[in-house]
Amino acid sequence: MEKILIITGGSKGLGLGLAKQYHKNGYRIFSISRSKIQKLYSVEQFQCDLSKTELIEATIEEIFSQLDQNNTANLTLINNAGDLGVVNTIENIPPQKISYTIQVNLIAPLVLSSLFIKHSKNWHCKKQIISISSGAAINPYESWAMYCASKAGVDMMTKVISKEQKDIPNGVSTVSIYPGIVDTDMQTSARNTPKENFKSVQRFIDFHENGELFTPEQVASKIYNLDISGELKNGRILDIRTI
Repeated sequence: MEKILIITGGSKGLGLGLAKQYHKNGYRIFSISRSKIQKLYSVEQFQCDLSKTELIEATIEEIFSQLDQNNTANLTLINNAGDLGVVNTIENIPPQKISYTIQVNLIAPLVLSSLFIKHSKNWHCKKQIISISSGAAINPYESWAMYCASKAGVDMMTKVISKEQKDIPNGVSTVSIYPGIVDTDMQTSARNTPKENFKSVQRFIDFHENGELFTPEQVASKIYNLDISGELKNGRILDIRTI
């Protein structure tokens, strides 16, 4: 029986760390990302621009066409891909940039979750959606309006889906996870933002200089261990720094 992981943003950063972690523990990996992974291990890659809804639908349909529900023990979707967006106060951000960031960070996870639930409806295996959220969902940062708003939306998506699925026989379990401060391109982008555009930039510079960033591998290992330990109970919003 196969264990399946479908992950967005699996070509770098935390997504790559998670893909590697689950792969080494016997999962078949389907990575959806704009860029290709260096061929470090066996992974099935699908290039997809998550800002284009029609491409998401076609990609998920292609992935499910390659799966056998009668030979699947575990089916997991990780909504990992995210974009910090333009770091500036809201009046200084072009409308198309606002739209793009919300599309990637919130609309794509909603669409992916919808399609995942639809296509796995009659599958009798463990099914779960893990969404990588952020403390920014509950802590407002000036100049991060789109990121904070979209992550708050992801958390509410998790809560709503958990209610919709909880009484369905063999429904999909869903959780949101705050991974802490991870050493990724997003952190680099935050540190390199001019102070006049981002008042909290020094805080993020200090995180880096003081060695307070987690590696993607550390966070991926923690998330996987939470998964196999049964901590990812339906509807939970978890901050891995407090567990």
